[in-house]
Amino acid sequence: MSSFDCLQNSKSLGRKAPSQVLMGSPAAGQSSNRKSDYDRSFKILLIGDSGVGKSSLIASFISDAPTHASAPTIGVDFNIKYFEVGGKKLKLIFWDTAGQERFRTLTTSFYRGAQGIVLVYDVTRKESFESLTGVWEEEIKSYSSDQNYVKMLVGNKKDQESERKVSTEEGLALARKFGGLFLECSAKTRENVDICFENLALQILEVPNAHEHGTAMGKIVSFKHEEHQTQPGSGCCG
Repeated sequence: MSSFDCLQNSKSLGRKAPSQVLMGSPAAGQSSNRKSDYDRSFKILLIGDSGVGKSSLIASFISDAPTHASAPTIGVDFNIKYFEVGGKKLKLIFWDTAGQERFRTLTTSFYRGAQGIVLVYDVTRKESFESLTGVWEEEIKSYSSDQNYVKMLVGNKKDQESERKVSTEEGLALARKFGGLFLECSAKTRENVDICFENLALQILEVPNAHEHGTAMGKIVSFKHEEHQTQPGSGCCG
């Protein structure tokens, strides 16, 4: 994947948005802060229990640097990253939702129009994995109005192998059940973080008319590289 110099900015509900930060320098003759600098814009929703590392994953991807644990999200945070994949310059708009039950009703309306839904769990916390089926998948069914999106399961904190409670095989099996992509990664070390969102974006690009209608107008797709599924512990997409 060849990336171009990008501009990231973020804002959160009820909070003052930070100043825009330019990462690198624009290519000759280009201004990376213009809307014309991207071909497609996709809404990406991250859901999962509190403390699984949703905000850290986004921060790691946007900053291109390892991140540590952050304060719990209150309500929903918005983050944007411009990058290039599959020969397309993309604008990803991340909706980072709160995992605490008392804030969950604040995020139900945010499912609508999402081209990508990322279900995040902590590989060291079995209950966060079980919540994907018991809580989060049910919320998707209830609140995603059109059910047209690319779904991805992400097991975070892969770096904490000695404390692992959820095997790679368990994660892969659930991803197959959900009909989504699968990846294990670490926001702390950045292992597989870029691959996570690059593969998600590539799959969304394969969905017809997603950029025209503001929603993925096709069925949920599964990752096609079946050869990776036979490598237990690799944390690769399956």
